[in-house]
Amino acid sequence: MAGNTFGKLFKITTFGESHGVAIGVIIDGCPAGLTIDIDFIQSELDKRKPGQSKITTQRKESDIVQILSGTFEGKSTGTPISLLIPNEDQRSKDYGHNVDVYRPSHADYTYDAKYGIRDHRGGGRSSARETAARVAAGAIAKLLLKEKGIEIFAHVTAVGQINAPNFNSTNLAEALAIREENIVRCADPATANQMIDFIDSIRKDGDTVGGKIGCIIKNCPVGLGEPVFDKLHADLGKAMLSINAVHGFEYGSGFAGSEMRGSEHNDRPIPNPSPKEKGLITLTNYSGGIQGGISNGMDITFITAFKPVATIMHNQQTINAAGEAAEIKGKGRHDPCVVPRAVIIVEAMAALVLADHLLRQRSNKI
Repeated sequence: MAGNTFGKLFKITTFGESHGVAIGVIIDGCPAGLTIDIDFIQSELDKRKPGQSKITTQRKESDIVQILSGTFEGKSTGTPISLLIPNEDQRSKDYGHNVDVYRPSHADYTYDAKYGIRDHRGGGRSSARETAARVAAGAIAKLLLKEKGIEIFAHVTAVGQINAPNFNSTNLAEALAIREENIVRCADPATANQMIDFIDSIRKDGDTVGGKIGCIIKNCPVGLGEPVFDKLHADLGKAMLSINAVHGFEYGSGFAGSEMRGSEHNDRPIPNPSPKEKGLITLTNYSGGIQGGISNGMDITFITAFKPVATIMHNQQTINAAGEAAEIKGKGRHDPCVVPRAVIIVEAMAALVLADHLLRQRSNKI
């Protein structure tokens, strides 16, 4: 199966299935000498792991990461870093009902059609369990970005039609503390309470709901991204759309920008109020920190939209592998809304994109 590798210089390859022995990732291209903080990597995985609260799947996985190679005395050696996360709480029997039946809006049919074989246990490779490997790799990317002062912060901005106020915080540490104080991971406490109650009611009804995650990247240097096919926003879009259940991506003004005039939308450069700071700043940031596919030094902002989880605890009409009418009801343990656990996945994928472009930029000029 192709398509398991992401990045060009800071490159990751993930492996494993939802109900296999383990999942993991190999990171190639991480520079030597980077301090690899295993406690930080584990703390990132803890934010994604299942069984966190009443509004997430009740599958119990400790997600304890093991470093198999690529480090010595706590630092990267410049060789491939291999990370392994064992699976502990698989319940394959929960999927015995869909061996030959296609679940609506899942990858069951498309996998059968593409490969002629399908792991029906939790979706196999198509399961969101694979994203734990991305989070582990993203944590190392974050450690690399931290060396350059680059900060990434994401939080839940919407669940269904419940929307949080626009996020304008300049203190990401404070915003992070607020986000982690509630189980939905929204940086606005009042909205968070509404979201939690709504998701819990959806869960009790045996249904699911979608949502949105907003992300802000601060202190990104000017010049990351390429002017044609590897535009920074294009790579961020690909990264986000590769996450399970993602159905939309917009950066800067996004789709709302299509309703504006150029005289409204243009980001006018203004003198930098801090004489010690180099580079330009703009009065507005409809560009979302990226112009011509290249970072301009302003905050990079984007929103990622997630569809409702496809597995619901209701009877649904479908077909089986023979093309005959069939009925199926969801079983097993599933998230009623993915966005609380997906926040850290969004951050991880953004970190992987930036780490890759940061290394690529080193070779662009003398």
